[in-house]
Amino acid sequence: MLAVIMALLVVAAGMGFLFGFDNPVSWVLIAILIAIPVIYKRAAQADQLVWKESYSVGIAQIDDEHRRLIELLNKFQAAYKYHMGEEFEQQALKALVDYTKYHFKNEESLMQKYDYPDFNGHVEQHRAMIAEVDSFVRQYEEKGHEALEGVVLYLQGWLIKHINGTDKQYSSFLNERGVY
Repeated sequence: MLAVIMALLVVAAGMGFLFGFDNPVSWVLIAILIAIPVIYKRAAQADQLVWKESYSVGIAQIDDEHRRLIELLNKFQAAYKYHMGEEFEQQALKALVDYTKYHFKNEESLMQKYDYPDFNGHVEQHRAMIAEVDSFVRQYEEKGHEALEGVVLYLQGWLIKHINGTDKQYSSFLNERGVY
């Protein structure tokens, strides 16, 4: 649809130049043509998560993994939002779930290695989140695309709350033990 609109604007601007290069309508149409991709890009990124330094837990490996989780979440969101097809949605969701499990194992390994006092509570949060995501995956397998409507919002909210909450609690504990 956007491509059709842009093509029509190109034709209209070209036709306007038939009346001379000083025709303001053609120049306005060209300005609109230039503005459309910029506006579209901003609108597409408006609901995507962007890494902020305030999300840092002060441990390079964990911060890198959190950045990757945000990247995968954004890819999954784009696959869902723009109806990129079942195969791409499945791949994006699987990549996100698999990497989340990988990240949780790394995080839990660090906490266990340094005997983090709230290890069990933190692991329980991970298990609850994975159970919720597994539920979304089962719904997706049964109902398809429409079952994913709430997944992105849930994951965005959970991830940021978890990073800024419980992850920052263990980070100071680990920083005190020389883990950066």
